[in-house]
Amino acid sequence: MAAAGRAQAARDRVPRIDPYGFERPEDFDYAAYEEFFSTYLVILTRRAIKWSKLLKGGGGVQRSMTVKRYIRKGVPLEHRARVWMGVSGAQAQMDRNPGYYQRLLQGERSASLEEAIRTDMSRTFPDNVRFRKDAEPCLQGPLYNVLLAYGCHNHGVGYCQGMNFIAGYLILVTKSEEEAFWLLDALVGRILPADYYSPSMLGLKTDQEVLGELVRLKLPAVAALMDGHGVLWTLVASRWFICLFVDVLPVETVLRVWDCLFSEGSKILFRVALTLLKHHQASILEATSVPDLCEKFKEITQGRFVTECHSFMQRIFSEPGSLSRASIARLRERCRARLLVQG
Repeated sequence: MAAAGRAQAARDRVPRIDPYGFERPEDFDYAAYEEFFSTYLVILTRRAIKWSKLLKGGGGVQRSMTVKRYIRKGVPLEHRARVWMGVSGAQAQMDRNPGYYQRLLQGERSASLEEAIRTDMSRTFPDNVRFRKDAEPCLQGPLYNVLLAYGCHNHGVGYCQGMNFIAGYLILVTKSEEEAFWLLDALVGRILPADYYSPSMLGLKTDQEVLGELVRLKLPAVAALMDGHGVLWTLVASRWFICLFVDVLPVETVLRVWDCLFSEGSKILFRVALTLLKHHQASILEATSVPDLCEKFKEITQGRFVTECHSFMQRIFSEPGSLSRASIARLRERCRARLLVQG
């Protein structure tokens, strides 16, 4: 009864809608979240003071070992847009191309591109009050504009499902269509491998193969179980990569992952995936069927381990062990060649 009372008290204190506009699910553990956040708030306050000193003067954010270290420890929400824009190169691109975003919106439009984007508008974050049609302001308009501009900017990609969730997060963080556009350009054009969101999705398929190779190397028992059941990584992990963990991990955890993604590149995605698998290896190995395996992969992206974003981010830089950019590049080259041969 005491536990139930504490749970209800926590439910009364913690807002039902989070700072980003997402409604908390019915089974949300308010007591566990409140316990975590009481300690995380102290960390956030300390980090905010350090970041304010680092960014004093209002100049651009330049890559450095200090900035990299600070980013790994977390970027306060009020500085996140500025930091992402700086370390990703998006700010430099925007400064070199004044007015380009607006010209894209005012230029010729493709009916098929517009229709594809419109189809996904109502499917984008139905649990977020800011993306609902009756919201004031409604973020569906800015989201549509960013996706349309990007499709016009990059004809080879156009629009691909999954980009709506990524652009949506960028808008929530930056509160700026133009900045969201240039950050999307940084992700799709430079940070992620080529062909991630092209019609063939070869880059995405390659990274799923790379994950399989890394699991064979670092978690052979999990790889053997997957192979024994004939389960492809496409089945269980495609959403991890195509949405960059949006709608997979809790919002604040995704944003902490993205802090490092913009700073250190796409190898961070493998660190997150391997940390999830290694931490839950014993549970995964209990699976006795394909549906059981799929359920295990759903379970490992939920719960306190991923909600407690600060300790989770510390884990992703320790649990997977060595994971260099060069080794990932070699794996990608090998896996890509294999996929091309397979057709």
